[in-house]
Amino acid sequence: MRRSRATSSVSEMRFRIIWTGKTRDARLRALIDDYSERLSHFVRCEVTELRDAGRTDKTGIDKETKRISDRLRPGSMTVLLDPDGTQWTSQQLAAQVQSWEGNGIKEVAFVLGGPNGLADDFKSRVDKRWSLSRLTLTHEMARVLLFEQLYRAYTIVHGLPYQR
Repeated sequence: MRRSRATSSVSEMRFRIIWTGKTRDARLRALIDDYSERLSHFVRCEVTELRDAGRTDKTGIDKETKRISDRLRPGSMTVLLDPDGTQWTSQQLAAQVQSWEGNGIKEVAFVLGGPNGLADDFKSRVDKRWSLSRLTLTHEMARVLLFEQLYRAYTIVHGLPYQR
């Protein structure tokens, strides 16, 4: 699945969102599509859905981690969505987006691992670890929140009324 929209006001930066498994709930998929469309007015966005390894043991975790690692492009800023990561306010995320754009970052890859997590060595190699919440979220709900917060960040940056 690839979503992108190019307009003259779209940032030169691109977001790649990489996750394991499909979004099966049609209502959540519709929300992701809606926020993806809104976000496309500000930044190019590409979603990569990877097949679930289907195993809950170390072998399955290593397999999923390798699939994700293989999809990361050299030079891409990697942000892992991780319950143990740093929590950002929406304003802090907006500032982070501005910083990435201001520093000429060409691509930010947001990674959502499967329900069994990712290998520790991968977690130690990412550029940032971001926690959406200390609450436990389903992976499908985390996808919606990721898109909503990225859209909200751009509305903050551009002073649009959505974020109020």
